[in-house]
Amino acid sequence: MQKLLIANRGEIAVRVIRAARSLGLKTVQVHSSADADMLAVRLADEAVEIGPPHAAKSYLNAEAILEAARRTGADAIHPGYGFLSENAAFADRVAEAGLTFIGPNGDIIRLMGDKAAARQQAAKADVPTVPGSNGIVADMDDAARLAAEIGYPVMIKAAAGGGGRGIRIAENEERFRGHATQASTEAKAAFGDGGIYIEKVIARARHVEVQIMGDGTDAVHYWDRECSLQRRRQKVWEEGPSAALGDARREALCSSAVDLARSVSYKGAGTVEYLYDDESGEFYFIEMNTRIQVEHPVTEMITGVDLVAEMIRIAQGGKVRPGLSPRNGHAIEVRLNAEDPANDFMPFPGVVGRLEIPEMADVRFDHMLYEGYAIPPFYDSLLGKLVVRGDDRADALARMRTALAKLKIEGLATTKPLFEALLDAPDVQSNSVHTRWLESWLESHDLSKGRPVE
Repeated sequence: MQKLLIANRGEIAVRVIRAARSLGLKTVQVHSSADADMLAVRLADEAVEIGPPHAAKSYLNAEAILEAARRTGADAIHPGYGFLSENAAFADRVAEAGLTFIGPNGDIIRLMGDKAAARQQAAKADVPTVPGSNGIVADMDDAARLAAEIGYPVMIKAAAGGGGRGIRIAENEERFRGHATQASTEAKAAFGDGGIYIEKVIARARHVEVQIMGDGTDAVHYWDRECSLQRRRQKVWEEGPSAALGDARREALCSSAVDLARSVSYKGAGTVEYLYDDESGEFYFIEMNTRIQVEHPVTEMITGVDLVAEMIRIAQGGKVRPGLSPRNGHAIEVRLNAEDPANDFMPFPGVVGRLEIPEMADVRFDHMLYEGYAIPPFYDSLLGKLVVRGDDRADALARMRTALAKLKIEGLATTKPLFEALLDAPDVQSNSVHTRWLESWLESHDLSKGRPVE
């Protein structure tokens, strides 16, 4: 491998370019016409425009991406996250073109990308799963009977879903039938697959995940992260390791993730996601993401492992490194989006004014910004991720407070006020949160004033 094409944009494109450079690889950055001035284009060795602003005609255009690889002589493609990163057909086409896809092959993406099939695979590997349907439910009457057996409330989930789409919670049979139809319709429109399955709702669940790396034969884990602070099922704050887990539960959780990865001969970086029941101490598999994740810097900060470089090395034929990576301290990541938290988090594209990035030990800001950069209105609002590491969780919280105060992004409304307010929240300080906590908390807080609603 000598030249890597990055089939993505924004901060993850910048991240991949830097990892490739550390390995001595040349880089090609594809971009839409709207992204001609983005930072990744400026950093890459070569750049190729692949289409107009609309993602369907550029970043989701497999043929245009493959043509860019042919034109530039790239011999590998890194998909980042989102867009085509978990598209099995794209992974197949990359391989058929004689190129290296930085990630698992199409068959593994199909298996683990289908949530119902992944759940069945987890059960085969003796990984605990949430009580629910054994795969996709096809008949509405059968589904309603199963929901009653599981016990309401139940969660209806799209088998091919992602990013919170195709998910509904039903408290009774009447709502179940209506929500199931809605979830299937939404999933069909968004993913081309209307299949749904059912899971029991865990009232006070935490979202805990394990970072794994496989080489097609063996797999290892790089410990866990917690992502319980979510808005509309979108993660906004991640940290690792989870402060809710004791050593025994952590070992069981991480070992189960490795068992699952080995059971499918997984190759590349992946994340095995779980719900953790605070009341019972049990954990349940929910899905696997077959790509690098937005929150991967949390793991990098506590292990010192460059996960992006590692997945490239493995794609080149390398093996997972033996032995357990040591864990050092506690890390927290917050997602800085171009959104106005005082106005129901409305997107706020604009031009970056003065930019000041904190220069502190154990602090990093993975971003796509420079002064004068006009944020395109066509894509995800993520600007960057502020990540800190402390000796323990209390130290990390204090360091995050200082880092946020030093971070200046003028010209845009961002989600920075949300995180400043969360740092003052007693439940966040004591780690007394769950996946529904943030939305409830937001109902009683006015982020334009930074105090509870009277």
